[in-house]
Amino acid sequence: MNRLVITPRHLQTIDRHAAMSYPEECCGVLIGHSDAESTVVERVLSVGNERSDSRHNRFLINPETILAAHKEARALGLDVVGYYHSHPDHPARPSEFDRDHAWPGVSYLIVSVERGRVVDTRSWRLADDREKFDEEAVERASGIPPSVPLGLHKEAV
Repeated sequence: MNRLVITPRHLQTIDRHAAMSYPEECCGVLIGHSDAESTVVERVLSVGNERSDSRHNRFLINPETILAAHKEARALGLDVVGYYHSHPDHPARPSEFDRDHAWPGVSYLIVSVERGRVVDTRSWRLADDREKFDEEAVERASGIPPSVPLGLHKEAV
C-alpha cells in the first residue's frame, strides 16, 4: 500500500481551505516528491475552484493553474505529486466523476466536510488501468526535512 506523508501544518492549511469553502468544494495542488512506496508533500498550493456551476459537488483547476504549479515545482526541484479537494456533506471517497477526471500516478487527498466542519481526510491513487481508486495511508509526519528553503513556502488560502 502506498502512503502519503504530510505534516499536520499542511493538513491544517487544507482543512481551513475546506471549511472556509463550505458548502462548495475547495481544491489545491500537492507538491513534493515520491518513490514506489510513498509520496511526501512538501508544499500545498491552495487554489480557487474555477468551476462556474455545480460548485457544491464539482471543482475545476484550469490548465493554466496546473501548468503554473508544475513550473513552480520544477523550479524547486520537486514535482506535482497530487491534488486535494473537499466533499461537502459527503464521504472522503472518490466519486465516479472523480475517477473519470483523475490521472494514475498521483495522490488525491479528499476532505469530507459536514456542516462546515472537517470530519475525515483520506487519500487515494487511481489504478493504472483507471478502473478503480486504491486507498493510500495518510501518515502525519512532523519532521519532514524541507527540500525548499522555509522562506519560499507559501500556503495562502
